Amino acid sequence: MSDSAPLWFTESLAAEPTEHEISVEGTPIRYLSWGESGKPGLVFVHGGAAHAQWWSFIAPMFTENWHPVALHLSGHGDSGRRDSYSHEMWASEVIAVSRDAGFPGPPVVVGHSLGGMVTIQTAATYGDDLAGAVIVDAPVRRPSPESEEGRSGRAFRAPGAYPTLEEAMGHFRLIPPQPCENDYIVDYIAQNSLHETEAGWTWKFDPSLFRGTLVPLRDQLASVRCRVALFTGDKSVVVPPDTAQYMYELMGRVAPVISIPEAHHHLTLDQPLAFVAALRTLLADWNHSIGFSRDA
Repeated sequence: MSDSAPLWFTESLAAEPTEHEISVEGTPIRYLSWGESGKPGLVFVHGGAAHAQWWSFIAPMFTENWHPVALHLSGHGDSGRRDSYSHEMWASEVIAVSRDAGFPGPPVVVGHSLGGMVTIQTAATYGDDLAGAVIVDAPVRRPSPESEEGRSGRAFRAPGAYPTLEEAMGHFRLIPPQPCENDYIVDYIAQNSLHETEAGWTWKFDPSLFRGTLVPLRDQLASVRCRVALFTGDKSVVVPPDTAQYMYELMGRVAPVISIPEAHHHLTLDQPLAFVAALRTLLADWNHSIGFSRDA
């Protein structure tokens, strides 16, 4: 780990999670769990070609009031692979993990980028089983940046293999590209994105992730019936103001849209504490307010 890592980061990582595995339609799905059971559930969903450890320095900061978990979606991280992938299948994995975690009631799901799209699908399909859904810089109207890269670029379609972990980490890139001064976070993410194979060190995600068509989620977002909120990066190229406004309209003009100052698309990396503060504030309000229903 980088010597520049601040105390809050090292303390978060010191709160080591327990690891769990379930089977969802024949594929092993692994997830991480922090804190104590019996508290309200908080499910974190990573972005495309990412993994559960993207939340390892975020989730422990919610254990005082919540029972946070983070899953590896199929085709990602330490979970198994499938012949094909869809928002619907990933949503079923989110719900399966939520049920296995033993929450005392419906959880709140928080998803970034592609994980935000999975969160939309989960809220549309399983809204009665959720206490809320938080979409984190995931666009509706166009594909996720990971999907676009998977179809038009080489980073996800032809991942390289390298003789050493250090060399492989040197090839880690954020998609889409953005500045991030928190090298200690990027190094941690990169290291946990790799595994050793016979060919060398390579990325954990399935290169075929984005060969299929992951459909836009306009109708799903418009049909969400649990509480929902949108977080965006103030400098995000993925969810610019016009896209955020469009999503606000789809959500019935009642859901909060929260912009994190100085944040780009990967706002948990470049502005992690601002993100935590904003999410804590939202959850504290949701914890004592009445849930919104479009039928009301």
